[in-house]
Amino acid sequence: MENCDGEDIIETPELPLEIIVYILSFLHVSDRKEASLVCQSWYNASQDHSFQKSVTFCFPASASSLELIRGLGTKSRCSLIISQLDGHSMSRSLLLEVGLCLGSKLESLALPGSSITEASLLTLLPRLTSLRRLDLRGLDSLFMSGAFLSREEHRQQVSSALCGLEELDLSDLRYLSDLTFNRITGCTPRLRRLSLAGCHIAFEFDPYRGCPVGAVEDSSALLSLRNLRRLLTEQKSTLKALDLSRTSITPESLRTVAQVQDLVLEELCLHGCKELTDYSVEILVKHQPSLRILDISACKELTNRSVEAIAQGLKSLTHLSLSHDWRITEKGLADLVSVSTLRSLDLSECLHVSGTEIVRGLTGSRAARAQLETLSLKSCIYIRDLAVFSLTQLLGDSLRELDLTSCVNVTDLSVRAIATYLQRLVILRLACCKEVTDWGLLGMEETAKCEHDQETGDKEPRFTRTFGNMGFFKPPRLLFLERPKLVTNNDLEQFKQQPGSSLLALSRLQELDLSACSKLTDSSITQVVRFPDLQRLSLSMLPEITDTSLASVAWHCRSLTSLTLSHCPGISDRGVEQAAPYLHRLHHLYLSCCNNITDRSLFVLVQHCKRLRTLDISRCRNISVTTVDLLQSQLPFLENVYYKLICGADPIQPSHFD
Repeated sequence: MENCDGEDIIETPELPLEIIVYILSFLHVSDRKEASLVCQSWYNASQDHSFQKSVTFCFPASASSLELIRGLGTKSRCSLIISQLDGHSMSRSLLLEVGLCLGSKLESLALPGSSITEASLLTLLPRLTSLRRLDLRGLDSLFMSGAFLSREEHRQQVSSALCGLEELDLSDLRYLSDLTFNRITGCTPRLRRLSLAGCHIAFEFDPYRGCPVGAVEDSSALLSLRNLRRLLTEQKSTLKALDLSRTSITPESLRTVAQVQDLVLEELCLHGCKELTDYSVEILVKHQPSLRILDISACKELTNRSVEAIAQGLKSLTHLSLSHDWRITEKGLADLVSVSTLRSLDLSECLHVSGTEIVRGLTGSRAARAQLETLSLKSCIYIRDLAVFSLTQLLGDSLRELDLTSCVNVTDLSVRAIATYLQRLVILRLACCKEVTDWGLLGMEETAKCEHDQETGDKEPRFTRTFGNMGFFKPPRLLFLERPKLVTNNDLEQFKQQPGSSLLALSRLQELDLSACSKLTDSSITQVVRFPDLQRLSLSMLPEITDTSLASVAWHCRSLTSLTLSHCPGISDRGVEQAAPYLHRLHHLYLSCCNNITDRSLFVLVQHCKRLRTLDISRCRNISVTTVDLLQSQLPFLENVYYKLICGADPIQPSHFD
């Protein structure tokens, strides 16, 4: 082939589709999405079935959604979340299109925030022959009349289609009764997971009939314990997960559930069941020893007796949540973390936990202790540097997620320990750790502290960058408790030349929360927040950072999908203008109470951040409602704009629009 000058042009042959698919398989999902926009062949490769194992399409009900549903008909399988459905003709047409185009391919369906009619849903369900998960959470319009699935012919049609359904979510249904519950579960004989969270279940007494539950026939007003027990008995061979969160289940009722013969639960969620006692947990553990996932958070009456029972009885436990159980103390935690299968532990707002017993339990044989991947100590105010230092050493090989939010006694020493020993972290939350400063993020010792030690002849062991030969760990005294010595340019030059245990070591981070660490400045943010895979970053309530930090973050963290900068007075239009060209993947941006943000920033976002879904500009007093309207019209994916108390806005107007 020749060009216009007669010169030969060598055409580059296209790679086979299979090769492109293989190359894309090494990319993270967000990177693969970007690659799919390069050309048609890359897009085709990105749609390979090997990448479509758990793809869920989420969209509101609208006329434009009809074309999207028709386009999904080419896929072998998919999942849908359709919001804002109602009884109008457009919603009915949308559901009909789902049944026609995706009936045999749809694996999961959720309809949040909808008010559909029984007729609309009964037109769809008989066509969904491959459905494995159905989410009817909060759809009171279906159950209010009590007539849902009352006709035999409808039950037969739905039963034929849903005979393979494995997961059913009936959470937050105010009008769920024995009659409607029996009808719908009669169509789903092989459930593995059932959620009844927030439902009105009569466990002991039926207030409508004025008699104990079980003394009368099926209720048309409430779901009874007798009917729940009947379902558990009938489907005991398949049912493995049950969610009874936020119900009024009593200790005796939990005992009834746990003692269903041959029922072997692997997951049980009892979040917010405030009547439960230690005795009920002991009975549960005795009769359901195969539990792997247990959530007994916000059960206010539970004490360390429950922790000890769990540690002794659940030897296959992998995930445990004890958050908001205020009476939990250190006792029993050593035995708990000795359960070798435990991978996730949530102790958020367990106010009496200091970490001492967790450390003691983890110091035993490696084979006989938990290999925790997720640990939440949020608002555990007695957690101190010594505990964090010990935990980081013990969990260095396994921990992927650490939450120290509002651990107010955590200082720079803990940050250095995290950077040194937890280099496989994916999620790190340090919000409201007010003693964390630039020095901690940079992995350097504050000069003034070193000089003070020399002057006073203090020979105590210090926490240095290399952790050399520390022996017993004791944090050094701080001279500047109110405001630490600021980092100078000379300090930064030293940081660049001498590799230390700075936050840069956490190269795998995908989420970082430094909100309300008010002593942080541009000095550290610009130097260490440089993570190419970072997707979620929160820097809200940092009064000392400026546009310099925003520009640096955008340049070094181009995978960001969520960025929070609320209550940062140093952020202005200039920073947004510098950052926006590098934030093409941004979905969620929070700029509330940033008074130096004006209409100029919104015009920049329209130009560069085409995928924006959420924008919070509340209390940004230099933004006009007219520009907000323009923003909504120009960004096709924008779902929520929060604009309360912007310039010219009525204080009583809604805080957002969809």
